[in-house]
Amino acid sequence: MILSKEIALKKLRRMAMEVAERNHSIDGLILIGIKENGMVIAEKIAGFLGEAFKGKIQLLSLLMDKKNPGEIVLSSSPNFNGSTILLIDDVANSGRTMLYALKPLLDQHPASIQTLALVERTHKLFPVSVDYVGHSVSTAKDEMIVVEVKDGEVEGAYLKGEK
Repeated sequence: MILSKEIALKKLRRMAMEVAERNHSIDGLILIGIKENGMVIAEKIAGFLGEAFKGKIQLLSLLMDKKNPGEIVLSSSPNFNGSTILLIDDVANSGRTMLYALKPLLDQHPASIQTLALVERTHKLFPVSVDYVGHSVSTAKDEMIVVEVKDGEVEGAYLKGEK
């Protein structure tokens, strides 16, 4: 197991505090969780941010086919111009999902886009850097990391085939 439920929760809290610290001078954040597991992570981050971040927190979901990213659907379409966006997923494996998820955000002109992942692989196929990382793991190229979510809670993370 890469992360237990307890350690995952501690890492999520720590990342939320980092987000609050880095963005202390802005009025609001738009958190976008990539469905399904990324949305659970985003909800947890939003909850922890409420303890330390004084600005407005808006939570959106982003739906896309991760294997064949074509159409990307946001739960709502606010004006992103001048906004600070935090794009959130459970695992940054290849960087592909986050890269494609950025597309609709770039149609406008946000002030900044930051990225967050609970678990990150140390090698990626696409040039996406993750700003906030809960846990970084060196893996072989054929290994996959899975974050297990059940009933809106992060149960832990493991290498596929390890469980």
